[in-house]
Amino acid sequence: MVSTTSNRMLQSLPPDERDQLLSQCERVEVGKGDIPILFGRPLEFAYFPEGGLSSNIAVTGEGRKIEVGCFGYEGMVSTATVLGSTCAPHEVMVQVGGPWLRIGTEVLRDAIRCSPVLHDLLLRYAHTVMLTLSQTAMSNAAFSIEERLARWILMAHDRLEGDELPLTHDFLSIMLAAQRSSVTLAVQTVEGYGAIRARRALIIVRDRGMLCDLAGKSYGPAEAEYERLIGPFRDKPPPHAG
Repeated sequence: MVSTTSNRMLQSLPPDERDQLLSQCERVEVGKGDIPILFGRPLEFAYFPEGGLSSNIAVTGEGRKIEVGCFGYEGMVSTATVLGSTCAPHEVMVQVGGPWLRIGTEVLRDAIRCSPVLHDLLLRYAHTVMLTLSQTAMSNAAFSIEERLARWILMAHDRLEGDELPLTHDFLSIMLAAQRSSVTLAVQTVEGYGAIRARRALIIVRDRGMLCDLAGKSYGPAEAEYERLIGPFRDKPPPHAG
């Protein structure tokens, strides 16, 4: 039985509500490359990550994959469970492994029916996820690849401990919906500003403030809304949109 958690969203619940939910969860370990949720498949479990980094991936009819959002220890999957769907709207791909809490979807739905506090919290989180999706769409349409790269590095930095992010160019090409060669040039450009240092399969954040400047308006609104509605998910809170 689980008694404590490092999931920031669950930490925001009143202690008695949190303890009741945790007693119905089990802790599992996910690894890099795992796909715990497949597009279109029935949702048997919901998950509350306690570490690592994962992505929501939209899958086209031709099998092309595009990242539309990421999550870590501030969130959950899948919000479709909360909103009443029985099938996964996106694929979930684990980029950096870690411990997750797992709970059966029907068990979670029963808990939601019994707890207005939990229901409201999960709906607020679903709202921030939808804002992230719209921000990603806007970024892909209106911002340069360098701006989008800076935004995505900031999002990964928000969710991972330390400044070393194990991100490959192949992975970033999926995240940015761009060719690998374009991603390589963008990484070199951002590195030239002194914001990051790139190594094989590793991005090192050197100047977060510079990354924020480079990302501009592509980063911030969804993070600010999470902080307003739920609470901080980073020891040093992300900047508010303005």
